[in-house]
Amino acid sequence: MTLLSGADLTADYERSCDVCIVGSGAGGAVLAARLCAAGLDVVMLEEGGHYTRRDFDGDEVRAFSQLYQGRGAFATADLAMTILQGRSVGGSTTVNWTTCYRTPDRILDHWRSVHGIEGWDATSLGPHWDEVERRLGIAEWPESAANANNRALLDGCRALGWEAHSLKRNVVGCGNSGYCGTGCPLDAKQAMGISYLKDAQRDGLTLLSDVRVTDVVVEANRVAAVQGEVLDRSSDRPSGVRVVVQPKVAVLSAGAIGSPCVLLRSGLGEHGPVGRRTWMHPVLALPSFYAHPINGFYGAPQSIASHQFIDRGPGAIGWFLEVPPMQPVLISTGTNVFGGDLQQLMGRLPHCGSILAITVDGLLPHETGATVTLRKDGRPKVVYDWVPEHIEAFQEAAIASATLALATGADEVWSGHLDSLVIRSEADLPKLRERKYGPHEHRIFTAHQMGGCAMGPDPASSVVDSQLRHHQVPNLFVVDGSVLPTALGVNPSQTIYGIAHRASEFVGEAV
Repeated sequence: MTLLSGADLTADYERSCDVCIVGSGAGGAVLAARLCAAGLDVVMLEEGGHYTRRDFDGDEVRAFSQLYQGRGAFATADLAMTILQGRSVGGSTTVNWTTCYRTPDRILDHWRSVHGIEGWDATSLGPHWDEVERRLGIAEWPESAANANNRALLDGCRALGWEAHSLKRNVVGCGNSGYCGTGCPLDAKQAMGISYLKDAQRDGLTLLSDVRVTDVVVEANRVAAVQGEVLDRSSDRPSGVRVVVQPKVAVLSAGAIGSPCVLLRSGLGEHGPVGRRTWMHPVLALPSFYAHPINGFYGAPQSIASHQFIDRGPGAIGWFLEVPPMQPVLISTGTNVFGGDLQQLMGRLPHCGSILAITVDGLLPHETGATVTLRKDGRPKVVYDWVPEHIEAFQEAAIASATLALATGADEVWSGHLDSLVIRSEADLPKLRERKYGPHEHRIFTAHQMGGCAMGPDPASSVVDSQLRHHQVPNLFVVDGSVLPTALGVNPSQTIYGIAHRASEFVGEAV
């Protein structure tokens, strides 16, 4: 096992290997473990730092600075949507809230019928999901263990006759602390750093952290080298040390924003819709206040969900309902309140719950989602193209969320607008139709990024084929959430685990 951080890399580093993987999150880690177990020599490059449970003390300021892209302030170019994305060894699995779903059949059917993708169905993915669930301890969280924030969602749905269900989580020996989003201090969350990456390191993985991959060098239509620069962790600036890996096969697993950027910096942006049709699951959050304590900062962050509105019929955008952990920095980031209103919110935080309406983009034929391009300095620029159906979905989701909160006994529900409307009874609900919705009207954020290097049979409308191999560069693969042709309508981590588990067969055969 070789694990080197930026501080260890004081001189230029160069070596050859069988496979070089860019990114250590849900896709790269599972892939690395499978390839190393097969006896291949694998080098992994990760832009973020390497942290362990000794670093996870629940301090949100420290966690956002160390574990999130842009220190938690990354956003679309117009600042209308905050993008919460992990950036450390383990990627977003280090900071996600443990919710796991298999890819819904209706999404797999859509990929086949609309995008022509064959061979990716529940039958072919089933054995891979079975193995992932076993390795990561994915199991249903008991309804009886739901914290008050999740319990309110369940009770409200039952009172209204809406669908609701318990969630599956990738945890073993969970202490129910509620601080999954700042890194698990117990190593109970089976994030990649303590699961598949440990497996891969045991079988010989070389992992270099604090290394930003600048580009892949393509010669004669094949990847000849993967090039990167070592970052000084304290400043997040290049230290001057270069990394060059010469693999037989290269794999991009840098996520829906990172992988397109590597292709663009490598001059491969003209091949297929690189960076286009990137899906975000844009989220609307409505905080609510109760006379009794909620203490939503403790307990499993997500254990109940409702898919009552996931399919609203042709021509409409659906959404699903979950709740967030109620830590102060996260809540202030996810709500559109400032000054005295923010002070009031923080003072009432123990009595505050919240409902997330997570919209499902990418299923309407005219949606284009986000486009990822490069700024002059090579950093990502993300522009989201909103459609009228999204504005309608936000409005209806706000009304549904407020109705649900009132059904749980909330005394107040805030609409999330800059000048937030306060809902105190059903008589106030019609006022929500008088407000504007969409970018800059209320807070919007995303914790799920998908697409940007979509798979498909046509090189003109996709970046990789059904084996996740780049259409023009046969020894280059993309194995992460960027290959998804649409959003999922569920939390994406298990979909990516399963795709990577299966893709190991294709990558291994290419060496």
